[in-house]
Amino acid sequence: MSKRRIIVTTAVLALLAGLIYLQVRTWRKFDWHRFIAATQHTSKGYLVGGIALVYADYLLRAVRWKILLQPMCETKSSRLIAPTMIGFTGMALLGRPGEFIRPYLIARKENLKMSSQLAVWTVERIFDMAAFGLIMAINILWSAEELRRLPGFLEAPQKQVGRWHLSSFALFELSGLALLLLVAVIAAVAFWIRRNPATASAFFRRIFGVFSPRVGEGAYHRVHAFGEGLNTIKNFKSFLQVSGLSIAIWLVIGFAYVSVTHAYHRLAHFTLAAVLLLTAGSVMGGILQLPVVGGGSQLATIAILKQIMLPDRPGMAELATSCGIMLWLITFMSVIPAGLILAHFERVSLLKLEEESQQEEVKALEEG
Repeated sequence: MSKRRIIVTTAVLALLAGLIYLQVRTWRKFDWHRFIAATQHTSKGYLVGGIALVYADYLLRAVRWKILLQPMCETKSSRLIAPTMIGFTGMALLGRPGEFIRPYLIARKENLKMSSQLAVWTVERIFDMAAFGLIMAINILWSAEELRRLPGFLEAPQKQVGRWHLSSFALFELSGLALLLLVAVIAAVAFWIRRNPATASAFFRRIFGVFSPRVGEGAYHRVHAFGEGLNTIKNFKSFLQVSGLSIAIWLVIGFAYVSVTHAYHRLAHFTLAAVLLLTAGSVMGGILQLPVVGGGSQLATIAILKQIMLPDRPGMAELATSCGIMLWLITFMSVIPAGLILAHFERVSLLKLEEESQQEEVKALEEG
């Protein structure tokens, strides 16, 4: 294990340990019998439906990558399904170091350079961020009346912001406006990079070079890769297709969360508008993830369920914990069986792929 990975893993472990400690202090009266009962009495049909939606999401991701490959090569979405699912299996089992398995496998399968697939991966991340931000912003503003009635917002005291006294939900609505602004800024920056890639790359190198020359060079190459990646959008039609697929991908994930929460009869009243809050927490908490055991995703969804979505009554902490863990298993880990089977048929090793993909990423950046 490299020194960098040891430092990152140690930092993540420390943060997760702190979060777990805070949760344990909050749940001193945690009843494991209620937790087991809540888990055992789930509707298995809804859980299977959640897995089916997650698998459908991988198919949509393969279709989107195929569209982004059009300027480089003509391929079929079916050829990209195995690399996609193997790649997400790598992320589930190996953590963030396995993130580049997918672009590496696709580059090898389609006889393309790793640098070109890193560019596609970068563009894919930007579209994901913009699509999810747009969905969340519209959800917060459109479903304001419904979300305002959630227990955590109803019971929270007002907070003073300067001269104004604002409710917790009013601050939450402001976050929706901020998300819309962020999406607009991302779109504007992407357009600028697309029109002036050299100028934009040099600008970000100067900005991040203030911290260290190495960080500045890394920013330069990332922005340059993103500028190249934008060339993978063949025309305006392709842009609309990728945008539509990105929105569909996150809506399908949202419905997968609805299916899992509805497996618990005490949560069957949750709508898509409310459950999208759990999706947001999972996405943000996913930054603090450890291989196999996860961590941040479960803690974030459990905290949102307990503090915002569920009333403070006996048994709610156990129900929130069970649902948070189940959401993680269905949305993050359910790909593992199919991914391992596909890896066997493709005759690849995840550990070897992780090492090779990391080497190819470094090589691609150096060549850039």
